[in-house]
This record gives sequence, structure tokens and C-alpha cells, in this order.
Amino acid sequence: MATDYDAPRKTDEELNEDSIEELKTRRNDKNSGKVDEDEVEAAESFELPGADLSHEELTVRVLPRQQDEFTCAGCFLVRHRSQIAESRGDQHYCYDCAG
Repeated sequence: MATDYDAPRKTDEELNEDSIEELKTRRNDKNSGKVDEDEVEAAESFELPGADLSHEELTVRVLPRQQDEFTCAGCFLVRHRSQIAESRGDQHYCYDCAG
């Protein structure tokens, strides 16, 4: 038997059962959309899969800006000189910030 997925999901009887008064009381119920869960407690009990990395330190090697790079005056990201879209005095802007 074929199923008509475009047909309404509620029958006319079910639609008539939802009276205006019922809908108004549901709308006025302030606590209907709230979740009774403490976010701090949920975050403390949540554990990521894998090893415990809480005592590890992240080491990153930071390079100074190279001769062929500039710092965008709009987003402050270091970009290659080929990304210069606009220059105002000694300030350069990338394509993302100039547009």
C-alpha cells in the first residue's frame, strides 16, 4: 500500500480537539519550555572520551610576521601580501574586511 506523505498528519477530529482555550493556557504556561537541569552540574559530570588531558600543557611555536605578510587593520589577522585589498596610509585591509 502506498503512503501519501503530503497528507496532513492530524485528522479533522484531532484539529478540533485543540480548542482555543487549551492553546491559550499552553501559551501562558511560563514553565512549559524550561528544562530543570543545572548547567554547571551537567558540565561537571560530562567526560570526553579518551585519556585525561587535564594536566597536559599545549606548546606552540610562534613565528614572527614574515616579510611577505601583513596584519589586517580590520580583523588583526596576519595574512599574505597577496590578500591586500585596500591600503589606507600605512594600514592594510584584507579582502574580507574591505568588502
